[in-house]
Amino acid sequence: MSTSTAAGKYFTDQLLRWHFEENRRSLPWKEEKDPYRIWLSEVILQQTRAEQGKPYYESFTRQYPDVHRLAAAPEDEVFRLWQGLGYYNRCRNLLHTARTISIDHKGVFPRTYEGILALKGIGEYTAAAIASFAFNLPHAVLDGNVYRVLSRYFGIDTPIDSAEGKKQFRELASALLDPSQPAAFNQAIMDFGSSVCKPQAPCCAGCPLAPRCTALKKDMTGLLPVKARKLAVRERHLHYLVLSHGGKVYVQQRTGKDIWQHLYEFFLIESDQPHTATAGWTKLVPYMQEVPARSCFSNRQRLTHQLVRSDFYHVPLRARPAFLRSGIWVEREELKNYAFPKTILSFFNRKKYF
Repeated sequence: MSTSTAAGKYFTDQLLRWHFEENRRSLPWKEEKDPYRIWLSEVILQQTRAEQGKPYYESFTRQYPDVHRLAAAPEDEVFRLWQGLGYYNRCRNLLHTARTISIDHKGVFPRTYEGILALKGIGEYTAAAIASFAFNLPHAVLDGNVYRVLSRYFGIDTPIDSAEGKKQFRELASALLDPSQPAAFNQAIMDFGSSVCKPQAPCCAGCPLAPRCTALKKDMTGLLPVKARKLAVRERHLHYLVLSHGGKVYVQQRTGKDIWQHLYEFFLIESDQPHTATAGWTKLVPYMQEVPARSCFSNRQRLTHQLVRSDFYHVPLRARPAFLRSGIWVEREELKNYAFPKTILSFFNRKKYF
């Protein structure tokens, strides 16, 4: 690995030249200086591609143009606007932090890296992004794009998910940062990783860093960056019974500390194996018009650490079971007013009678 002064200067100079002369990536939060809107964009973009996050950012800024409006919004309303974006803990933290800034800070966003980092739901990357973009403070961002660009250019094979790797890349990014224009540098390296030094099929032929890129010289672009750990994925089987009676559908809110907390869902039976939901139907059978022979819709959703397989069963009832006290009965046309996880939205999209 070569991290000489000359290699570093070439990297920074070429990256900034590319940014000012060739970077055509247009996004609504770029050039934004309002810390509220920058923070909002960064929270939305955590674990989310920019193209997917853009309509959510536009919806949130339209509905809540300032932090006071967001802080005063009903929780269900905010979750409904977030619906489909996933990683709902971000939404909970978003509301908590909005209320902290609105009430405790009188609507004024902290102006230091340390103050920003102290806010709920904000880590080192997000704090550095807000500090540099809103206040032009010299803090380097470190996300997946940055890891990829730095590891390839300098030929670093230290695993990015190790303590040693995180320290090494953090120090390198800080050393390369142009302190006179930190916002431009951070925007440049993230956009460069997204549009040029891409995970698959990077545009090496027209890359301004190609003459000194270690990975290109050694044919290692497909090998870098390196991760040490393989992600262990837990498989879950969710069996949703869409209970309906008198034009209304039964839904319940997830309250436990699990995926999709505070979102709504149908009556749920979870099992370790597929197609074993009938074991949990005993109490409901006397109320069913007929026992469904098979699911009417199946869906598969990959989360960070989980593979969720969902099966849906349409179950018209002769009467409402008295033991169903934890949920509510909702008119079908009113279901749109509740926030549901993505797997149930997929069911709605496919089953048009809803």
